[in-house]
Amino acid sequence: MSKSSIAFSGTKDQEKQLKSFISAHKSDPGPLIMIMQEAQKIYGYLPEEVQRIISKELNIPMEKVYEVATFYAQFNLVPRGKYHISVCLGTACYVKGSGKILEAIEQQLKIKNGECTADRKFSLDSCRCLGACGLAPVMKVNEEVYGKLTPDMVPKILAEFK
Repeated sequence: MSKSSIAFSGTKDQEKQLKSFISAHKSDPGPLIMIMQEAQKIYGYLPEEVQRIISKELNIPMEKVYEVATFYAQFNLVPRGKYHISVCLGTACYVKGSGKILEAIEQQLKIKNGECTADRKFSLDSCRCLGACGLAPVMKVNEEVYGKLTPDMVPKILAEFK
């Protein structure tokens, strides 16, 4: 199980909301993905604690919930920050130095690829292509695309969000 360094902080209200949704939909055909999507809307991600609720309420093995959560890219097992940074490591970006961009962000935020800052302000991941090869190397902060990057541009870009 993938563990976050950020402690789970779900509330009783969130749990009640999730259980109510499960109760209303568990007899639907193939409800697991829909329920997991709703759980992620409620909590922002699918930590082990939430997966266990889904497993218990649907009476399916925890392994099945985890399998689905790790198969589909739409699900997050660790919290995402208010500002989610995605660095392209596709071929065009990588040959133009996106690995150095990723390193610069990791150093600046003091987190690694796949992690979230303790204050949940920033999260970071890499991806294979953002579809902006002509602007390589590229990163996105939420939906804003930044291209033709150099490592020395990272502090200024991140400062826009602090």
